[in-house]
Amino acid sequence: MFDKSQNPVHVIGLRPGALTLPPGVDEILSRAQVLVAGRRLMDAAPRACRPEKRITVTAPLTPILEEIERDLDEGRAVVVLADGDPLFFGLGKRLIEHLGAARVQVHPNLCTLQMAAARVGLPWHDVRVVSLHGRSDFTPLFAALARFERLAVFTDPENSPAAIAEALLERGVVDASLIILENLGAENETARRLRLEEAWDLPFADLNLVLVERTAPPEIPLMLGIPDHYYFHEKGLITKQAVRATGLAMLGVMPDAVVWDLGAGCGSVAIEASHLAHEGRIYAVEREQRRAAMIRENVRRIGAWLVQTVTGEMPECLAALPDPDRVFFGGGLGQDTRSLAYACRRLKPGGRVVIHAILLDTLMRVKDYFQAQNWNFGITQIQAANADRLAGDLRLRAQNPVFIIWADKT
Repeated sequence: MFDKSQNPVHVIGLRPGALTLPPGVDEILSRAQVLVAGRRLMDAAPRACRPEKRITVTAPLTPILEEIERDLDEGRAVVVLADGDPLFFGLGKRLIEHLGAARVQVHPNLCTLQMAAARVGLPWHDVRVVSLHGRSDFTPLFAALARFERLAVFTDPENSPAAIAEALLERGVVDASLIILENLGAENETARRLRLEEAWDLPFADLNLVLVERTAPPEIPLMLGIPDHYYFHEKGLITKQAVRATGLAMLGVMPDAVVWDLGAGCGSVAIEASHLAHEGRIYAVEREQRRAAMIRENVRRIGAWLVQTVTGEMPECLAALPDPDRVFFGGGLGQDTRSLAYACRRLKPGGRVVIHAILLDTLMRVKDYFQAQNWNFGITQIQAANADRLAGDLRLRAQNPVFIIWADKT
């Protein structure tokens, strides 16, 4: 048992919609000297609660957490009102991180997801929860959709149900539908199942939860080692399976990595890297419009929604991308090292570059560049051969040898 005797902050969850209290908290509220809540919940506080001080929750949270800590240290009774279960994507987590678990007493209520699942008859133990609240991009949504059949998405006025539908359509998602639950627990509660194209320009209530359901599995499972012939590609312009596997192993992609696949061709490396960096960001950069279209189609067929296709000339088109943890050059290195130099400059400390080269001139330029930069690097040559039928038997047909150069930024 945690010791809660040292004047803990009481975090009370109000039932979504109705904003009713959980049982057993009336006395706690009546003794509150400091009441902390967002504007909507502050107005819902019972009349028996007459604090000496009120703190309205707004961003940023750090000054508010520090003020709560000062009040506790001075012996004041502090009560925080929150939505639903304060430990389910709520303020409770931040309070525990700031104060420690021993100084936080949580009084949970029903959470929004529980109520939403009950309304639509959906077991929610296998629903992936995504919060877009306060975010500037939809990366967590795309990452989750690539791995889970059902998502529950917490929204905000900017990342609304219509914005979610529009973002999914722009990424190429077609096999998904939305269940949009508005004003859960209130008298004007509604639940609507909509196709993406129906939802993208509709108005919705400010209080809503979006359930995203995949209506069909991907045509091709997202995994490592997808056979070459599963990818749409121009003849010869693909990092072949055996070389791809070696390059990805040397790249050392971590779950939260930002990965640049430069000169992406058909996107095979970016797509399989997204299976590894399932909490990160993946960018497939390709100059040719035709190949970029192939990347998007491969992303759709495989359901690798985390992969974002970027079309343009390097290095100019890289300026708007976040700094990478891993950079892969499968093509597009050109006759100079300008793109390589730019990528290495943007690479985060501790990051790694992996380059595939077929030509000896390319190998020598890359080697000379890393030597001049005094980076730790290595070179591996790989040559694979595939079985091929001949005269009623099998022979091995060799692929071109490939030089794989890796280099680490300290």
